[in-house]
Amino acid sequence: MSNVKLGLLVFWPTFWTGFPIKMVIALLLLAGHPPHAEEEGGLVAVLVHLLETVLIIGIPIDIWALGLCARTVFLERLSVDPPKGMGLRLWAQWAVFSVIYLPLLSLIVGGAKALAKSATHATIHFVEETFMVIPIAEKITLELIMWATPTTLVLIAMLYGWMVGLGALAQRQVRASTPVDGTFQDIVYQWDVLRIPKDQPLFLTAFTGAGVVLVFLFWGLIPVSTPHPHEEYEFINVKKVEQKIVPKRIFKHAEQVLANAEATINELEKENPKTENPKGVKTPAATEESKPSPK
Repeated sequence: MSNVKLGLLVFWPTFWTGFPIKMVIALLLLAGHPPHAEEEGGLVAVLVHLLETVLIIGIPIDIWALGLCARTVFLERLSVDPPKGMGLRLWAQWAVFSVIYLPLLSLIVGGAKALAKSATHATIHFVEETFMVIPIAEKITLELIMWATPTTLVLIAMLYGWMVGLGALAQRQVRASTPVDGTFQDIVYQWDVLRIPKDQPLFLTAFTGAGVVLVFLFWGLIPVSTPHPHEEYEFINVKKVEQKIVPKRIFKHAEQVLANAEATINELEKENPKTENPKGVKTPAATEESKPSPK
């Protein structure tokens, strides 16, 4: 088996085996109190910080997934039984290789992109100065195709080299493995027996319990998302909402006020018929008594 094929067969299932668990970790971290984008220099910085945290926490997950998937590939495709601790050793070799190769990949792809963009702009400028002016929409499409195509080819070539390196490191583990006797069905059955737990009810109970704990942990860490002002916050420039004027309601209220006033005046007249009211205005009874009687 070629190095590229072996590297891809081991890397791809390893990635998708650990990815769901890392997603759970990422959701738990986001459910907590992550740094605000304004404080950390933007949303990109927050996402980069989250990715770094997940990668560091997910190292044991990567080691477990790599050992599981590599052992499966070795048994089913190569009919060899890898040595114990192969996941940790292979992960350490892949990590060292990736730390050296991936920055080089980013540097080369970035340089190819900058060179392709420069050549594309020069070509477009030469065409417009010599032959004709290219419309905006066609110009944008042409530029994208001209610089994206060579950049993509360089990226594919660098990823191919990365897979060659991963496969070469995996080949070293293949050579250190011991051949397995028996038919293909026997090998598959042997590996299935190793993967299936003996106490399945206990495994199901533990898996369900872990899921319940993670759900409660998620809802316990998630912050309150409803915005509300602080108790000591002073509202300024608050626009008062003007109430709509309803004539019927105003007339009804005015009639009620006048009726209450009339009832109050009548009560005062009954209590003090010969005295002035509280405002110093004489009542009708007092006014009649003050008039001189005709002779």
